[in-house]
Amino acid sequence: MEKYQDFKKGKTIVLPKGILNELEKNELTSSLMVTDIGYFEKAHNHYRERKQGCKQNILIYCTDGEGWFEVDQKRQHLQKNQYVIISSGTPHKYGSSNHNPWSIYWIHFTGSKSHLFINHPNEKIGIDLASNARFADRIILFEEIFNNLEMQYSIENIEYANICLWHMLGSFRYLSQFRKITEYNQKDKIDQSIRYMRDHMSEKISLEQIAKSVGLSVSQFSLLFKKKTSRTPIDYLLHLRIRQASRLLDFSSMRINEISNQVGFSDPFYFSRMFTRIMGISPKAYRNQKKG
Repeated sequence: MEKYQDFKKGKTIVLPKGILNELEKNELTSSLMVTDIGYFEKAHNHYRERKQGCKQNILIYCTDGEGWFEVDQKRQHLQKNQYVIISSGTPHKYGSSNHNPWSIYWIHFTGSKSHLFINHPNEKIGIDLASNARFADRIILFEEIFNNLEMQYSIENIEYANICLWHMLGSFRYLSQFRKITEYNQKDKIDQSIRYMRDHMSEKISLEQIAKSVGLSVSQFSLLFKKKTSRTPIDYLLHLRIRQASRLLDFSSMRINEISNQVGFSDPFYFSRMFTRIMGISPKAYRNQKKG
């Protein structure tokens, strides 16, 4: 099941051909799946060359030291907090630095939707240092994948490991969104406006007030907001109000007219109409609905 490389520290799992054949037929895993996965620490003398390329895409994520990769006779150096995804079928070679060998997490992956996770194929991508970088969280995702594949080849383990792969590759492909969970951008006016909406949820606030809170004209603010969120500010505010109302219906004993007032609706009948329009069910029916 495992093939350990001759490095100081490392671990590798190569999925058997029979398992891969099963994954290709599995509706949940056929779109994106791991074929090989590993970690090499201080991988001195690490070198690979594939003149015909590889059948799978290859993610190489450097967390320490340095190395290089070469595609189309173009050599690029890879250092700490940088990664590359070499696309399938692309002739390539890569190796570790002699004086400062890299430590890398790597995954071979394929599937009918695997190409969607490669926004810059065969190019070095850097991940900038920031307070919300979430480097450790990404490694946890890797370990989730590896440990589940290492435990056993049950269909549940393999399916779960490949679901985690979506998240891990997404953490590279959608870096900004991956960081949002710990991020509040004080300088971003749209983020500021959303915070203003949340802080004034119980009040009747206008588009003019929201735009003024971030120092923009209504037209300029509306344009920027729609561009970033794909919604108008008022529609976004309405969804925030209904989301908060849903939480209060679930986790409080407040009456519906009290909840209506709490989320900025002075008219409980209008609140019920808006709630039903967005949730597809009345507030009363929503409260009585079994959850979980």
